[in-house]
Amino acid sequence: MRIDMKLESNGILIGLRPFNERDAIARVFTRDFGVLVGMMRGANVAKKNRPLLGQVGAVSWNARLDSQLGTFHWDAEKNLGAAIMMNPGALLCMNAAFEILTTLLPERESYMDLYDETLNMIENLGVGVQNTYLIWEINLLRDLGYALDLSKCSGCGVVENLNFLSPRTGRAVCDKCAAPYINKLYKLPVNLDTTLRFLENICVQQGVDVPAVRRMIKNI
Repeated sequence: MRIDMKLESNGILIGLRPFNERDAIARVFTRDFGVLVGMMRGANVAKKNRPLLGQVGAVSWNARLDSQLGTFHWDAEKNLGAAIMMNPGALLCMNAAFEILTTLLPERESYMDLYDETLNMIENLGVGVQNTYLIWEINLLRDLGYALDLSKCSGCGVVENLNFLSPRTGRAVCDKCAAPYINKLYKLPVNLDTTLRFLENICVQQGVDVPAVRRMIKNI
């Protein structure tokens, strides 16, 4: 049964790999439809307006069938990656974010807040790389069902001496409540190692590997 589909939105080009000499398979993280996958005709040979990772623009995705690999029309408006090309740490974080989105987000499921936060993250990587990226990963965990609550102890409700975090609930634990389980809890404050451990758990549940580029971030 033929069903002509056309989806239009704004998006970030987060993935691009050759399909043949001329064309590429692209992944675009859109504001309205989440991650879309499709063919970008002529992407490998374009001399003008060549698609590049980190570009933001208007995108149209077309397919004859819902299950078919669609085709993109991509109109880049700005290359956010260009501003951080000379900053290896910032570039590493942008690429890690794109790989994580590719690995963990289902296709055609909207994440409007995360889309806006991803734009904000890339635009501010040049200001404070690790902190900017860490905030983005915390927001990502929230949208994947692992919202961190550091406001009070999950065991007794106190708001002081919150030095631990439960890997199961993502909620803070005070020193007193943590004492019997101290070897099983994460230490606060939240850092890149903390969010990586949550990502590892999510990846195990989905049967995928944490992107190798993400594991490199702790070394920047």
